[in-house]
Amino acid sequence: MSVIRLTKTKMIAGVWEGILTADGAEPPALSVTHLDTAVDGVSVTDIEGEDGWLVRVPVPMDRLADGMQTFVIRDSATDETLNSFTLLAGDALSEDIRAELDLLREEFDLLKRAFRRHCVETL
Repeated sequence: MSVIRLTKTKMIAGVWEGILTADGAEPPALSVTHLDTAVDGVSVTDIEGEDGWLVRVPVPMDRLADGMQTFVIRDSATDETLNSFTLLAGDALSEDIRAELDLLREEFDLLKRAFRRHCVETL
């Protein structure tokens, strides 16, 4: 049984990149899906002087939307999930961050009041 590993290296300019390592001289065939729909333009190229292949997955503009978008990278032969990446965008994200920031401010204010009360009581 071949051991296949796909490790993310970076995402830049709308392209996810990773290093694919596997037993054998040829890379396994990969499939990338988003909402059970295939993503086109995936490339697997040899890395000169190193073991493994460079995998590049371009994120199609028409797949970007508000909320969370998950892309899954699988071995086509075994349907084993090798890696995935998620993009968050839009109003849903900003609402989450603002709500979290409000909670942090409330907790900080509570700690400030408790610390000030402690300082007054110990003097």
